[in-house]
Amino acid sequence: MDFTSTSVEQTLAIGKQIGSALVGGEVISLRGSLGVGKTVLAKGIATALGIDADEVVSPSFTLIQEYDGSLALAHLDLYRLDSVEEFEMIGGEEFLYPSGVTLIEWADKVAEVLPEHLITIDIIRNEDESRAISVSGAAL
Repeated sequence: MDFTSTSVEQTLAIGKQIGSALVGGEVISLRGSLGVGKTVLAKGIATALGIDADEVVSPSFTLIQEYDGSLALAHLDLYRLDSVEEFEMIGGEEFLYPSGVTLIEWADKVAEVLPEHLITIDIIRNEDESRAISVSGAAL
């Protein structure tokens, strides 16, 4: 699936659309440069799961945030990690086969331990500042 977003509101709506298709057990890799809107998309997904978007913040400094909704949501930000070993040290592997949903920003840093049924969402900033959002991998 491919989307184009020209605003924060549209990115939230796309996240809600993605989130409404989730049934549990999904691991989602959110890929894109700093400031491209990964956390905004995560807020939209969380909203679809009955989680207040205002509660969802980038876990850059805490690495992992967990939320209770219609499905449990774990939001991981691996930007500050340098290796799979660091990921394992923080207990990251326990989030790779969830009963709820796991969103992982900067998942490419631990690509070799990610499950095969991974959903990948790429967000790219276009020259006109719009966002190209591409969803691939496991079926939604």
